[in-house]
This record gives sequence, C-alpha cells and structure tokens, in this order.
Amino acid sequence: MARLLVSGLVNLETTLKVDGFPVPYFPVRYPFFGVASSVSGVGYNVAKALKALGDAPLLLSIVAPDLAGRQVRDALSRDGLDFFWVRDGARETAQSVILYDGEGRRQIHVDLKDVQERSYPPELFLQALGACDAAALCNVNFSRPFLSAARAAGKLVATDVHAISSLDDPYNDDFLRSSQVVFLSDESLPVSAEEFARELGEKYSPDVVVVGLGARGALLHHPADGSVERVPAVKTRPVVSTVGAGDALFSAFLHSYARNREARSALRRAVVFASWKLGAASAAEGFLGTEALRQLVATSPDPHEP
Repeated sequence: MARLLVSGLVNLETTLKVDGFPVPYFPVRYPFFGVASSVSGVGYNVAKALKALGDAPLLLSIVAPDLAGRQVRDALSRDGLDFFWVRDGARETAQSVILYDGEGRRQIHVDLKDVQERSYPPELFLQALGACDAAALCNVNFSRPFLSAARAAGKLVATDVHAISSLDDPYNDDFLRSSQVVFLSDESLPVSAEEFARELGEKYSPDVVVVGLGARGALLHHPADGSVERVPAVKTRPVVSTVGAGDALFSAFLHSYARNREARSALRRAVVFASWKLGAASAAEGFLGTEALRQLVATSPDPHEP
C-alpha cells in the first residue's frame, strides 16, 4: 500500500439544487431536500477518496477554530482521517456554495477567507513527507513551499491545476514545473486538449499529463514518447452533479499510479471511479471502495480491446 500525502483546501460546502441555468430572480423558493451542507474542498475530497480505496492518506490543511472548523474535525474523525495534520491557522474556515441542476451542470462559488495568506507549519510537512511515498500538492498557496522539498526528497509529486486557460500562468507555474503528474480540465482551454497537453509537456516535461474531458472521458499524454490517447467516459449510474468529478479522477489515478506507474490502466480505473461519483450531489460523496471499483472496471468495456 502506497502512502500518500495530500496538501489542499478543506472547506464547508453547501449545495443547492436549482431548476436550471441561468437562475432567474425570485424572492423565495422551497427546494425540499435540495439544500445540503457537508465538509468538502479539494484536499478533503482527494483524501477521502483515497481512504475509500484503501489508502491511508495524510491530509494537511488549514482551518479555523470556528463552527465550520469543528465540523471539519468531526467529519475527519468520522471518516477515519487523522485530523492531527489539519491545523487551526485561518481567521475563518473556508466555505463554498454550489448550484447544480437536473442535468448535472454546476456553478461553484468558493470563499477562501484568508487561507491564501496563511502558511502551513513546515516542520509538520517534513514529518508527514518522511512517512509518505508520494505527495498530492493541490494548487493552494500553503502547498507552494512544499513542491521543491517533495522533489528533493525523491517523492512522486502530483498536482491538479483545474481549469487553466494558458501556460503563461504565474500562479500555477511552480506547480507545473515541480510535478511529475499534472492534471487539468479542458473547460477553459483555448485549443484542443491534445494540442494543449503537448505544449504543456514540451514546456514543463512532467512524466504524465491528464486532461479531464467531462462527459467525453479523459486524455492521457506521455511527453517522453509523445503519445496521446483518449480514455472514453463510461456511464455507471445516473448523473446528479458533476462537482468533484475532477477530484475523483485525480484521486483514483494516483491510487493506482503511485503503486505501479501504469498510467493507462490507472486512468481507465479512474474514469470508472469518477463516473460513479457523479451520482452524488456533494463533491465529497459517492466514492467506491476497492472491490466495488474492481467489479465495475471488469464489466466496463476497454476501448483498446476488440
């Protein structure tokens, strides 16, 4: 079992089901069982997904000693995640509001509070890093100082830069430069996913680039040999919301890739894992266990086999 360090945002998430987009104005609405609150955030989502798959991730994050922060600690305890590594350091715990409709489309509003201005204790990071084989460093500011340290320690470093639109991106440059595994979404790309992945590979030379394609699956690029291939999406159950699908794809890929460095098989499993996750409204719900995922993968067609 590979041990993974996850450094990323944890926040309180509120989801609201709407009739459709755009949302018209009205003074009041009663969406019975359409509003829910839970703990989420990219770091939490990734760690919880890895835990569901049988890993023992160490989640490093920053919250506040407020009501939302207490909810975070309760959720971590309930999920079997060690809350020792989640530290009080923010003035308020980050929060998000996510609107989603019956077709699975979503609109995300994230209030980071002052998390981007806070630092995570470096001595704790080094302690956690020493116990781990790989580091998933989400692109929040407090992860930034860890990039060079993780590479210097010889660890596999992975990041997800989400919906970027250009490689001239000062915010994400050091995450892209320091990671062997790079994930991103195609939602804001100015060119085809294939072209952007190749350009990213030429500029930063990671081992693996994965572009999430939403309902069309995912794209895999190996810059070393120039190969590019698509792994089509599969449908495992009805879609409720697409929020958190990218986090699920990233998590399940790392779960497999950190063990065997087989990117294609890891991505095929991750596409199935993310497909099942779409049947849940919250970004931190709907994660398959190892055996359930194995069974679904076994019954899902492999596009590379006749």
